[in-house]
Amino acid sequence: MRKLRMGMVGGGIGSFIGDVHRKAAGIDGMIDLVCGAFSSSAEKSRQSGKALYLPEERCYADFEEMILAEKQLPLGERMDFIAITTPNYLHYAPAKMALENGFHVVCDKPMTLSIEQAQDLVSVVEQTGLLFALTHNYTAHPMVVQAKAMTANGDFGKIRKIQVQYLQGWMSSAVENNESPKDFWRIDPAKSGLGGAIGDIGTHAENLTEFITGLRITELAADLGRFGQGRILDDDGNILLRMENGAKGTMSFSQIAAGEENNLSIRIYGEKGSLEWHQENPNELITRWLDEPKKIFTPNGNGLYPEAALLSRIPAGHPEGYLEAFASVYRGFAHHLMLILAGETMGSSHYPTVYDGLRGLQFINAAVKSDSNNAAWTKLE
Repeated sequence: MRKLRMGMVGGGIGSFIGDVHRKAAGIDGMIDLVCGAFSSSAEKSRQSGKALYLPEERCYADFEEMILAEKQLPLGERMDFIAITTPNYLHYAPAKMALENGFHVVCDKPMTLSIEQAQDLVSVVEQTGLLFALTHNYTAHPMVVQAKAMTANGDFGKIRKIQVQYLQGWMSSAVENNESPKDFWRIDPAKSGLGGAIGDIGTHAENLTEFITGLRITELAADLGRFGQGRILDDDGNILLRMENGAKGTMSFSQIAAGEENNLSIRIYGEKGSLEWHQENPNELITRWLDEPKKIFTPNGNGLYPEAALLSRIPAGHPEGYLEAFASVYRGFAHHLMLILAGETMGSSHYPTVYDGLRGLQFINAAVKSDSNNAAWTKLE
């Protein structure tokens, strides 16, 4: 067993998400960054690599050069996988090329711009047998895993009702007029894809819903809003959900909810009880019951299922948050990859995969199609 070697695509100087990936990958001491193509500018890529103390010869001008050059290195030196931290439109090409050249992949969401691209990546993963992790980090919070375990165990009975929301306010003003245009790609369909807010944060709400309940969304009716002047992509939305077991759900997401920061919350109601979780207070899972007092679970507290306790890194009462959850995605991926490199096998992954990426694209497409048809009920493919 040894540390894994990571190459990075994107995430250069000034990148928020690139820094998050590097910090998260390093928290558990299982991964080292060894190379990167950090920018579409060769000079900026070299500057970024230098700032990260990487050798100059492993700071590449683009991902194609990096993948081909790393493939030529001895097995004991080359990178084991790439982490893709670029805008949406730059996910598919490096992911596919890495897989076809024998490298595993960690990728931001949404996975691709189109369902066709997502299906192609699924096919390549299945053909190569390589690992693909998608950074739906909110599902790696210990209390979210506790919620999933309790639901799977039938603690709440049959699920009947779901309410999920993801509210932000950063697009309430005309961000298009900002002097620093680093997020302009989010409002450009050619770079963001069919969805605006629904692709950026709605997919997190969709993934969280299906992860905790273990149920798939079968149909939806979506009403998407475009409040920013001249915006083509949605910046707000409300969706009705039908689940495969007959449960009903509502989803509300927005990036023009003035004053909101990162309000991702979910409530799930079953026959015997309910749960409530808020990302801005992630260390509490609130449960309510028909015949018992309300109970609040916390990381490393009493009554946790083993899979939730496994994700708690520090003693009870110490807050664990965004970076730790992100790190848990990397830890699950790293454990799986280490086993494979050691010649062992593992029955299932413990992190979001390429199939979650495809699911996100199916959700986006169905919502956009429903919205264009006056919020008609639309099946997910």
